[in-house]
Amino acid sequence: MTVHVPSADTRRGSLLGDTWVVARRGIQHIRRQPEALSDVTLQPVMFVLLFAYVFGGAIDVAGGNYREFLMGGIFAQTIVFGAFGVAISLAYDRTNGAIDRFRSLPMAKGSVLAGHAVASLMRSLLPVVLMSICGLIVGWRIHTSVADAVGGYALMIGFSFAMIWVGVLMGAMLPSPEAVQGVAFTALFPITFVASTFVPVESLPSVLRTIAEWNPVTAVAEALRTLFGNPSAIQGPDAPWSIQHPVIYSLAWMVGIIAVCAPLAVRAYNRTIAD
Repeated sequence: MTVHVPSADTRRGSLLGDTWVVARRGIQHIRRQPEALSDVTLQPVMFVLLFAYVFGGAIDVAGGNYREFLMGGIFAQTIVFGAFGVAISLAYDRTNGAIDRFRSLPMAKGSVLAGHAVASLMRSLLPVVLMSICGLIVGWRIHTSVADAVGGYALMIGFSFAMIWVGVLMGAMLPSPEAVQGVAFTALFPITFVASTFVPVESLPSVLRTIAEWNPVTAVAEALRTLFGNPSAIQGPDAPWSIQHPVIYSLAWMVGIIAVCAPLAVRAYNRTIAD
């Protein structure tokens, strides 16, 4: 009796189904290792409390409350730091043999990277919720309409997705989790401080001020302040275009990051697993 064995391509699962399997695996890892969430739970809350109560009294914000000014920057910083999680997770899978096991299964192509991205996006929602609650406790309020508030949270989710692809690119290119941590910290940490994250840009020296004005972290922070009706760094008609139109500038960065990093991440990942 002849048994017909279907080809590997016909045995592959659906992209959506396999993506959810990988994403669910990542979520289960988070549940089993809750200490791994410290960077997206304790750290943002710590920054809110430290800057609100320790430094807040020494920093003046024109026309508003520093604690309300602070929240847009903390949101933006945490979103950018979200690239760490997916980069380290993917680097671990590459070094502990998980990727090789995935390759031996009839999984849809692209489902591993997509699964990591979905799990990281769901993971990024937790600090947003925690920081919102913590912000309300320290005095942050939303002063705009429901539509603007929803737009602010949608912007956070969209930019989180863009930064996830930066993390995927780092996780696919760098050889180990330790290398990811070193490179990611060196690359991402400075850009979150040379920005209007914690202080208005006009307080910075001239060169750093110019960098901060066109920094995408500043754009996201200012966009959130605008959408939530909080004090911002917008200083009259002479301010740069990026500062006067932070929502549009943030969306442009979001699209650009995804358009550049996603194809590069896929190419780097495919080249890595082929070696």
